[in-house]
Amino acid sequence: MAKSPRRPAGLPDKNTLLQFLREAGEAEKADIARAFGLKGVERRALREMLKELEAEGQLGKRGRKGFAEAGAMPPVGVADVVERDADGDLFVRLTKGGEDAPLALLLPGENERGAAPGLGDRLLAKFEKEGDQWTARMIKKLGQSAHRLLGVVRKGGRETRIEPVDRKVKDFLVLSKLEAEPLRDGDLVLAALEKSERRHGPKQGKVLEIVGREDDPRAASLLAIHAHGVPTGFPDAVDDEAQAAEAPTLRGREDLRAIPFITIDPMDARDHDDAVFAEKDDDPKNEGGWIVWVAIADVAAYVRPGSALDRTARDKGNSTYFPDRVEPMLPEHLSAGLCSLKQGENRACLAVRMVFSKDGRKLSHRFVRGLMRSHAKLAYEQAQDAIDGKAEGETADLTGPLMEPILYPLWNAYAAMLKGRERRSPLAIESSERRILFDKDGEVSGIQARVSIPAHRLIEEMMVQANVCAAETLEQKKTPLIYRVHDTPSQEKIFNLADFLQTIGKPWTKGEAPTTKRFNRLLDETRDSGHAEIVNEVVLRSQMQAIYSPENIGHFGLNLDRYAHFTSPIRRYADLIVHRALIRALKLGDDGLTDSEATELQAIAEHITATERRSMAAEREATDRYVAAFLEEHVGATFAGRISGVTRFGLFVRLQETGADGIVPISQLGDEYFVHDDRAHALVGDRSGKRWRLGREVEVKLVEATPITGGLVFEMVSEPEPRDPNAPAPRLGVRGRGGGGDDRPKRGSKRPGGPKPPSGGLKGVRKGKRR
Repeated sequence: MAKSPRRPAGLPDKNTLLQFLREAGEAEKADIARAFGLKGVERRALREMLKELEAEGQLGKRGRKGFAEAGAMPPVGVADVVERDADGDLFVRLTKGGEDAPLALLLPGENERGAAPGLGDRLLAKFEKEGDQWTARMIKKLGQSAHRLLGVVRKGGRETRIEPVDRKVKDFLVLSKLEAEPLRDGDLVLAALEKSERRHGPKQGKVLEIVGREDDPRAASLLAIHAHGVPTGFPDAVDDEAQAAEAPTLRGREDLRAIPFITIDPMDARDHDDAVFAEKDDDPKNEGGWIVWVAIADVAAYVRPGSALDRTARDKGNSTYFPDRVEPMLPEHLSAGLCSLKQGENRACLAVRMVFSKDGRKLSHRFVRGLMRSHAKLAYEQAQDAIDGKAEGETADLTGPLMEPILYPLWNAYAAMLKGRERRSPLAIESSERRILFDKDGEVSGIQARVSIPAHRLIEEMMVQANVCAAETLEQKKTPLIYRVHDTPSQEKIFNLADFLQTIGKPWTKGEAPTTKRFNRLLDETRDSGHAEIVNEVVLRSQMQAIYSPENIGHFGLNLDRYAHFTSPIRRYADLIVHRALIRALKLGDDGLTDSEATELQAIAEHITATERRSMAAEREATDRYVAAFLEEHVGATFAGRISGVTRFGLFVRLQETGADGIVPISQLGDEYFVHDDRAHALVGDRSGKRWRLGREVEVKLVEATPITGGLVFEMVSEPEPRDPNAPAPRLGVRGRGGGGDDRPKRGSKRPGGPKPPSGGLKGVRKGKRR
């Protein structure tokens, strides 16, 4: 019997070598040799062993020189998103792995930012194996592996092309006759670059998915959903769990049904996640004081950690509110059903009872897991009309019986709470949000400003105080939680603000520490001046963005030391985490925050911050498109507006009537070069000294409205301001080229509807808005 060749002493056996590659993920031959200290004849024997393992199918090549266990993934690698299953889950494959490389289920990234990944995206991902299934977590998005494009189909006589809907994308794709045949002009499609040997001429494309129709009234929202990867719908397993939910009972709950809670929401609200009640405190030690109850839907009772409902809710992060529709975080059976505090129906709730003094100081609070029943459903306007004595007809019939027992106590309690709010002095930036109106066919019929009324502010303050109570309780119980934090403005932002204020004669000491009271004093000083709107805008831009974090740095804008989101678990995953934390801390049930979740709070906070950003961007884009669709019929008309942004390539103008933003390209402003003075937020003519400054009221003519991109282009009708002899010399900025007879090279941008002026800071405060 022939003897097998003796293995060199230092050479590992096959199992040891495979175990090494399993742990390393991948390695080149030289790496393996160094790891085992192989030299000379041992290295030659290693080469033979690698060949044998490869021939046996136990080893696979990785790149040009590397090796890995067959079917293995590296710890970290570049992958393409290649598949989406029926449940909406995405799968990735290693970019260099070939068609035989295993698929990995894409999970939310630990530090995911911006738009969620979608089909065709290329990612840097971390891989792990769970049983027989590989999973991948995105570290960052690297681009689009197939140059994915969301666009509209344009059929011409000679070719069919896909034109991008993103204003920042200039390239279009051309489709073959075979690809174009089933498509119609105006189809909205997701497309990818087709591999081709052609190096010149139009790029060839292939259609991945038909999204909708350009003439669909809901096209703006559909485009925003697909462009930003907003998850839609629910897998069957999630719907099944929601449908299996049962009406609540008193088991494990305090009976709160005798308390006459009411809900106060927008007129068209479909879900009601908060209810309020107030009454005088009869404690003689708190004369003139008030007891305020806030009851919140007990979503944690239905959405258990680790369930299909929970996984989908975490993935979505929050509901996304478009002008014409909502993409909810939870299925309708819960969001508009068992978790909605409907009038006259028993509902599970987590409630907080707060005691305030007559001057608005919170004296105490306690949380209760209860069973409540809403006694009335009011719209903000109905409640306010009743308090103002303007209620008529059905509103009067509805609110009349509520005045003495419910509405007057609520407003009187709010009056006391308002004293505390005024002492605290939260940032008093005014919102300029607009509401898109639709007709019965889904077409945009108008745009109107959202007006804040005391009823809005009453609910807001009661929700803020409930959120503070949640954070305080969890800190006292030493229970981990996710805070809503808002950092102090950076020194750079304050310096930029001070530079601008100098140009309008308002002093601001650069070394002065920013406080909300100082900002509010500035806003009060300019409120009745011609600079009011732009000072409000510049103060807003000086703020940092609020985020979620397990580490507390306070909330600058609200001027609070501790703050958490507790009041909207139907539409925000952050609030659901806070509910679970309270249940755990106060021993209110067995469905509280788990040990596993407690260790994941940093990753969850980063993920839901990213999903909130995603929703905000999608909502903003959809609104821009609807506004452009409304204004398309008004091309050629002139409008009053205000310069809301000054950039090196032109001016942004916000129309006073509709709040729409559009661009006046710098090439249209005159026949000289313009210097972008970033200190003065102005474009200044380098010969004449004439200027276009931030905040100035102007008249513009609409020359282009493109609904598919949301772009508006204006022509300036007003004349520039003359040179200001007292103005400081402009800080050298970027020169932009105006139009006219000058034959110097043009440097300005003519691209319609260019990038938006920067926005940041705090948003509004109720449904679909963020504090």
